[in-house]
Amino acid sequence: MVLMAASSIELANQLGNWALFGIGTLIVIGGLLAYSYGTKGGIIARATTKEAVRQPVFWLSVTATIVFLLINTWLPFFSLGEDLKMLKECGLTTILICGLLIATWTASTSIADEIEGKTAMTLLSKPITRRQFILGKYIGILQTVLLYMIPVSIVFGLLIFYKVGYDARESSKEIPTALQRLPDVIQMFPGLVLTFLEVAILGAISVAISTRLPFVVNMAICFPIYVIGNLTPQLVQAGAIKFEFVAFMAKLISIVLPGLEWFNMSTAISTGTMVPPIYLATATLYALCYIAASILLAFILFEDRDLA
Repeated sequence: MVLMAASSIELANQLGNWALFGIGTLIVIGGLLAYSYGTKGGIIARATTKEAVRQPVFWLSVTATIVFLLINTWLPFFSLGEDLKMLKECGLTTILICGLLIATWTASTSIADEIEGKTAMTLLSKPITRRQFILGKYIGILQTVLLYMIPVSIVFGLLIFYKVGYDARESSKEIPTALQRLPDVIQMFPGLVLTFLEVAILGAISVAISTRLPFVVNMAICFPIYVIGNLTPQLVQAGAIKFEFVAFMAKLISIVLPGLEWFNMSTAISTGTMVPPIYLATATLYALCYIAASILLAFILFEDRDLA
């Protein structure tokens, strides 16, 4: 009875956290819609989203993500009973990589290509400022990423729900009830939010780069930023035990480049714990600050860009 009461309390807490994440998601979607339909830049945001969704890259990313999630659900990882944790980690990584591809592709095609094709000059000849142009493009990219993440996240949650019962059946254990499977599904909601924040940061960086450089160079810069950003804590620790110059450069990189390691929930998955709301709030605040700095840099780079 005590164990059942404790599990019920834990499930209630997780449902409360899930409700908070759901409310936060609705607020984000509401803010994006308010910008898209209530401002001049929203016209550009809607056009960017519509154009991005029509691109084969978008649907290829959605299809590839779902296919990889399905494969990982039945693919044996030989992880000594930890296949569910491997599914969670591989699933989040797949969603992240395809989301980054959509964000960088959309930034390049909707900004760099329009600048090169003189389309941007036509848009700016109307009562739209350069800052509204950049901000509208970025909001359009975020909306595209959301349109990608919503269906794949639903599929991901359903596959985790199924995987819990599948693993129990394969191990000849008692098949868990729907309520017993819910905690594993709910645990992924913070991970999906952190994934979206990470894509939003790199999308903002890609927007700034796209004001000056084409797609190939954009990808060549964003990929190292992604890798180094996830290795920032290791760089700082490695620099601390070596030469002073190495330590200085490691700290400089950790300040200039985003600390993407903070959006990784591998530890929570491996320990089977829920990401605390305070951690999620802190990560969101950090992401907003870095996004604001990146968009400000995009304003500066685009302000004196010759469009003729």
